[in-house]
Amino acid sequence: MTNAGVVTAARVTHDSGSVDDIAAASPESQRTAVTTLCSLPEIEEGYVLSTCNRVEAYAVANDSAVGQAALEEFFAGVDDDAVVQTGHRASLRHLLRVATGLESVVLGEDQIIGQVRDAYEDARSAGGIGPMLEAAVTKAIHVGERARTETEINEGVVSLGSAATKLASRELSLAGTTSLVVGAGEMGQLAARSLADAAVDELLLSNRTVSRARHLAAELETDAGEDVETRALPLESLSMVASSADVVVTATGSDDPVLGPGHLEDGDAKQVVVDLGQPRDVAPAANSLPNVTVYDLDDLESVTKETRRQRAEAAREVEVMVDEELELLQEQYKRARADEVIAAMYESANQIKDRELEKAFSRLEDDGLSDDQREVVESMADTVVNQLLAPPTRCLREAAAEDDWETINTALQLFDPHFGDEIEPLPFDGTPAGDVSLEADGD
Repeated sequence: MTNAGVVTAARVTHDSGSVDDIAAASPESQRTAVTTLCSLPEIEEGYVLSTCNRVEAYAVANDSAVGQAALEEFFAGVDDDAVVQTGHRASLRHLLRVATGLESVVLGEDQIIGQVRDAYEDARSAGGIGPMLEAAVTKAIHVGERARTETEINEGVVSLGSAATKLASRELSLAGTTSLVVGAGEMGQLAARSLADAAVDELLLSNRTVSRARHLAAELETDAGEDVETRALPLESLSMVASSADVVVTATGSDDPVLGPGHLEDGDAKQVVVDLGQPRDVAPAANSLPNVTVYDLDDLESVTKETRRQRAEAAREVEVMVDEELELLQEQYKRARADEVIAAMYESANQIKDRELEKAFSRLEDDGLSDDQREVVESMADTVVNQLLAPPTRCLREAAAEDDWETINTALQLFDPHFGDEIEPLPFDGTPAGDVSLEADGD
């Protein structure tokens, strides 16, 4: 593999498609998805990030059109309107934004950086990580860590899901409790993750589509290890399980309430219910039960308002950070590509030097060259090669910094006449010449 590849990406996310679109795009596993992607014609490297809210695939090929065709095949089962494709620079920038939490449902959320790292390990184990994606994904992890240590992008409570957990924790200790989340959409997912992080003992997930609840349950168990026991249940089971839950969070989007007084605890045990539905998921009469406390959206908004403002300010700092790190990544690629050409140039020159030294020594053997004399001749040859190639080496590095690939190709022709294929020139933004028109992704 070389550093002359081109990154192309495609994605289906909460911004571009529906829950069904994301489900259609979701692979059996990230590892098998990378294996599938890299098996497509002319794909040299691959990386796939799959979560509840996104499925993203990054491919490296020698030509952007090859990468685009491979990604179209990879997402063949998904509605075209839900798939966003990006070219080289925009793909790199998006990956950095994802790791910092700028592209998350909850601005700055922490979980995504761990998911980016896990996807990297899966891609490595599947043989998908080479020079291009090694640099890109490790850079994304680096900038994601910087964003969280140098700014307040992840401070406070900003999502209604995490706010639900915070309100519930004011009423009772969540550690060791049984919690129930009704609804496995975006808001339900956030609430479930927040409760899992709060060390509840058992987490019940109820959803109209049970397979969606199972998918979320599997992700939560993977993230939390054996600390949280999860179960996926149909909505019809609420009459049997809701009364046994210490905490209930609802987020279904149903037109009618899904919980009423008959579903909830009517004994001595304290029960906290947080209704994230709009319209209400919980019938108002449920709040009349003596040991049941019901919170609604009005209660939660006060918890999230200040931290939303705080994270919005931090996001502007992170945007600058992403742009800075993207430029550093581009420079890293340029240096690596120039060094690759320089190495080829030195290899060619040294082959000629070794061949000519062998000829010279064979002719001088009758004169009985001593070891010291041979060393002097070899040293002189090394010096001639190094001095001759020092100026073009400087020029090649300068050319790479200025995206002057014509100069690099000329050097290859001059110093290595057997070096057949020219390197495809790159314009200033790092996208290969002749690149297909792809979504700019804000660039």
